[in-house]
Parts: sequence; C-alpha cells; structure tokens
Amino acid sequence: MMNYSEPQKSFANEVRQEEEKINLAKAALLLAESVEYPNLNCNEYLKRIDLMGREVKERIGKKADPYNLIELINNYLFIDQGFHGNEEDYYDPKNSFLNDLLDRRTGIPITLSVLYMEIASRIGLSLAGVGFPGHFILKYEETAEVILIDPFNKGNTLSEEDCQTILNRVYLGRVQFQKEMLRSTSKKQIATRILHNLKNIYIDSKNFLKALRVVDMLLIINPKSSLDIRDRGLLYYNLECFSQALSDLETYIRLSPKSPDNEEIRNYIPILRSLTEKMN
Repeated sequence: MMNYSEPQKSFANEVRQEEEKINLAKAALLLAESVEYPNLNCNEYLKRIDLMGREVKERIGKKADPYNLIELINNYLFIDQGFHGNEEDYYDPKNSFLNDLLDRRTGIPITLSVLYMEIASRIGLSLAGVGFPGHFILKYEETAEVILIDPFNKGNTLSEEDCQTILNRVYLGRVQFQKEMLRSTSKKQIATRILHNLKNIYIDSKNFLKALRVVDMLLIINPKSSLDIRDRGLLYYNLECFSQALSDLETYIRLSPKSPDNEEIRNYIPILRSLTEKMN
C-alpha cells in the first residue's frame, strides 16, 4: 500500500466515485497538483471555469438547440478567449494540465475537450468524451443525431469522412474508420488517457521521477493494472530503487505469466536480487 500525498488522496476519493458523481475538472486539477504543481489552488481554477460557464450562459437567447449552444461555446472559447490547440509544441507536458490550459490558453485535444465539456455542462449541454485513436474528441447524442466536435480545431463539427482524415494523418492510412471508435469514454478513462500521455512524454525525455509520479496516479485509478505495475518497476530500476523494482517486476510476472515480454522481464530478477542483497 503506497503512502498517498494529500492531493493523491483527494484524487483517489474523486475518481473512485460513481461515474455521475465524478467532477472531471476537479480530478484533472488534482492530477496536476499531484504530478507537477504541489502548491496548486484547485478551487481558484474551478471558480474560473464556473465564471466561464456563467458568461456563456448569459449569451443564450431564445434559440437554444445543440448547434446553437455549440456555436456559443466555440465563439466564447476560441474567438473571445483565444483558446487554441498547441500545434507548435504538442508534446510539451504543460499541454496535459488543465491549470496550464487555463493560464496559457493552449493545449492538446483531451485537455481542451475537458474544458469544453465542463463549460457545456454548465449551460445544460450534455457532451461525452470520445477516445478516438490519436485524437480525443467530443460528441452530443441526446437525440437521434450524433454531433462530433473537435475542440483542438476550434470546435469544428466532424463527419465520418473527417474522422478518416484524422486517422490518415495519425496512422498514415493504415487504420480504417469504424463506428466503434466513437464510443463514449468515462471520466476515469479520460483521466487515464491524460496520465498515459504524460507517462510517455516523461519517459521519452528520461524524466523518470515524474514518470513514476504519473504511474502512481494510474495505479490509483486501476490498482490491478499489470502493465502499470511493470512500468513502475522499470522506473524504479532506472531510479536505482532496486528493492521496489524487484517487488513490482515479480508481481508483474505473477499477474501476467503469458505476456509477450515475460522472459525479458524475468531477466531483470536475478540482477535485482543481486543488487538488493548488496545494499542490505
């Protein structure tokens, strides 16, 4: 059982609730506080989102169909407030933190989608996240018609052909669009995807300590995730925390005895046992 920091405890309490009770913006801010910003005032950022929602709500006229409400949010966020997708520095970890998005007004598809969803909920527009491959989007499906929204591209609505264009750009034509790709994503899955993005960024930049913080957060959401236990073990190894690495990698082998990388991970065990014995 890991010792949680206060922000981690609050994050755990938030994401372990039933889906409809989870405050996604609060979870995203607690995530940022736990990983990167220990002195973050989450409540101040939540108040800013509340204010944004009130400002959009004040603009609602008599015509309040979904398309009208989407247009109102788009005008407010992307024209008046200047929010935009960060195409110049897409893999900057700041793009994955909701507080940085609010401060810098730029981010990646998933953080822009979180903000968009939060404002929409405050004006009575129910949107769901869509974990579309390589590019997070939103959808409205309260009626027979499904409206797909791309907050990274100023809230443009998407057709299925547009979705294929996104796939072609990300996967170079190797992936074909399927309607199953438009399934709704839970709030826990959204938090998980943000954390996976950060984990990959920190590992690629060899910032193993921050990557370890991220994996700890992933294991708060899903304590039985064998892949995250494996990754934590490998991060401990890189940080020369050999006894912790040994424990996690032995756990991974036990949980996933038929995994493709089982033999590779087993090769670490005698090395770690030897290193651990030398330290005792």
